[in-house]
Amino acid sequence: QVQLGESGGGSVQAGGSLRLSCVASGRTSRYNAMGWFRQAPGKEREFVAAIVWTAGTTFYADSVKGRFTISRDNAKNTVYLQMNSLKPEDTGVYYCAAGTWLRVSPGYDDGARYDYWGQGTQVTVSS
Repeated sequence: QVQLGESGGGSVQAGGSLRLSCVASGRTSRYNAMGWFRQAPGKEREFVAAIVWTAGTTFYADSVKGRFTISRDNAKNTVYLQMNSLKPEDTGVYYCAAGTWLRVSPGYDDGARYDYWGQGTQVTVSS
């Protein structure tokens, strides 16, 4: 099993920044792709960003391109989401997810393709 734990959420004003972290533990050899998803109240979960662990290839939702950056630290088994120029519509619970690239690659923005999920961290952006 793989355990994921997010941190770094909080409340900021529009235009501010936050950096989320997700630490993986357990059988980390079972995944090589990680993603960030978010869910706003009353809305469906949506894809934010993904990264291929070994190659470092990244993918972003159009709504966050140019503002968010996903990165990873192999030695720490940690993936980060640097969020700049935050907007009120970025508010939600942010989840990290992990899976194998073989399974994720046909649809890295589809949460159903990821096998492991964290508990989420709240991000609130006020106007």
